[in-house]
Amino acid sequence: MADKLTGDKRREALAALEGWSETDGRDAISKSYRFADFNAAFGWMTRIALEAEKMDHHPEWFNVYSKVDVTLATHDAGGLTMKDINLARKMDQLAD
Repeated sequence: MADKLTGDKRREALAALEGWSETDGRDAISKSYRFADFNAAFGWMTRIALEAEKMDHHPEWFNVYSKVDVTLATHDAGGLTMKDINLARKMDQLAD
């Protein structure tokens, strides 16, 4: 099981992510992505799904047309871990 991020490690990890914010009422991070259209959004989600499966770490997300809202938390750890940070980085990388 992954360890929850706390203290300086947490602050450093979050500072390295662009556009991600801590989720109100949860030990999680969130970000909204906007794409050109539904096809681009769904294509990105498909690429992320393949990566998430390799990482054995799956996002919570919600899609409407060209917008994808993502929340990341490691449920078995009860909060934010490096698994979430690594998946967030991959999401950002593949969104460009």
